[in-house]
Amino acid sequence: MDLALNKHWPIRRLTVRTPRLELRLPTEEELAQVAEVAARGVHRPGLLPFLTPWTDLEPRERARFVVQRHWSRLGSWTPHDWQLELVAFQEGNPIGMQDVKATDFAVRREVLSGSWLGLDHHGLGLGTEMRAAVLHLSFAELGAESATSLSFTDNTPAISVSHRLGYLADGITRDVLHGTVVESQRFRLSRDTWQSREHPPVTVHGLAGCEELFGL
Repeated sequence: MDLALNKHWPIRRLTVRTPRLELRLPTEEELAQVAEVAARGVHRPGLLPFLTPWTDLEPRERARFVVQRHWSRLGSWTPHDWQLELVAFQEGNPIGMQDVKATDFAVRREVLSGSWLGLDHHGLGLGTEMRAAVLHLSFAELGAESATSLSFTDNTPAISVSHRLGYLADGITRDVLHGTVVESQRFRLSRDTWQSREHPPVTVHGLAGCEELFGL
């Protein structure tokens, strides 16, 4: 990565590692590669796991959506409203994306996470490991007090990840998707609960110098 740009955008140096994964911002070439992962599919046909129905798009449009959303989130970043979208790499290959975002984090100390994983990588516990990585970043490194998540009430895999990591149910949200009301289960994980549980080992590198961008 370009060292001169890192001076102005130090989050490019941020890396979060778990036993099997490395999460970080991608290079442009790696962004194209993870977009191809999305184009090949992120869930079985007929499912609707996201409120923004980007997986309904044709493969080429789906890949373009991933690229544009990633650029948009970086371009709109402010210390008061930020969305960190990291690519998850396994053995150097991109397998999906994990995001964590916050509004007025310096005051609220609360984050919201979301993710997707290439269909070929489902069922291996990697989604849990991805979220555990950003929970460590949020609680241990950034000082969050709570983490939240949303899943459609019929999205069993995502709900299982939340339960596995210690989240508790936090009410129902009702939205409209394709002209139909859909319900999402809200989940919340407190700092105390997170600290009381065992986690996979996680290491964070490159956070020094990024504090201002996170509103700290």
